[in-house]
Amino acid sequence: MVPYADLLAIRCPERLFSWSEREAMLYALGIGMAADPLDPHELPFVYEKNLKVMPSFATVAAWGSNPPLAAAKVDYTRVVHAEQGMTLHRAFPSSATIRAVGGMTAAIDKGDGGALIYGETELRDADTGEAYATLAVTWLARADGHFGGPRDGVSAPHMIPDRPAELSFDIATRPDQALLYRLSGDRNPLHADIDLARRSGFERPILHGLCTYGLCCRAVIAGWADYDPLRLVSQTARFSAPVLPGDTITVDMWRDEDVVSFEARVRARGVTVIRNGKAVLQAK
Repeated sequence: MVPYADLLAIRCPERLFSWSEREAMLYALGIGMAADPLDPHELPFVYEKNLKVMPSFATVAAWGSNPPLAAAKVDYTRVVHAEQGMTLHRAFPSSATIRAVGGMTAAIDKGDGGALIYGETELRDADTGEAYATLAVTWLARADGHFGGPRDGVSAPHMIPDRPAELSFDIATRPDQALLYRLSGDRNPLHADIDLARRSGFERPILHGLCTYGLCCRAVIAGWADYDPLRLVSQTARFSAPVLPGDTITVDMWRDEDVVSFEARVRARGVTVIRNGKAVLQAK
């Protein structure tokens, strides 16, 4: 990996991104909204009449705008998406043109455990400069420790309350969920190519981590915000295991004032796929 100072100098190539109601609806379908097309709560996210935009659409609105890992000269075959965060500054409209600006913000040298690399991207209106969202991503570069960076500074994970979950949502994914979700931007062949998935140690192509992240956002909005996307202020989570398309995901949630803690698991396989989840809501 490049020296620490050079890593922090890596910036996103500034680019414009646009979306229309089509992309907003396609994203909602990609995270399984309106699987029951008669559901009056979820239909507004996939129907252009008074269209609502999911808050987690922020993660795909400027797909490819993250700071380039290639410039960090890491072994990309051993990089995993470790954490994702988003802070929402205003409602996402059904169509807009935005400018993405950001870069690397920090890196932690874990020695034999690799490197944690942090990036941040701001999504701003192309004309007014008003901020829509700030995205934070953490990558674990498993083969790139011992690069001379700081050994500490990792923020403590959000702690899940030590009590039974107050609300649980079961969300069934479709066998073709990854093929639908990838149309929102992430064309990584790991999510479509059977041979590549098996060479990577999976029985079949896996679901995108950000799709599972969107499913958790969907559960929070449904469970605690009356399907009002404007209520969500921020969401962070750690990815802990892959989801296979066709899995049923159980999102367990705890509410403490304006904070909803959450984790997600696949009960049939006995694995937790999202840990340390935290969503912040604003009052009605």
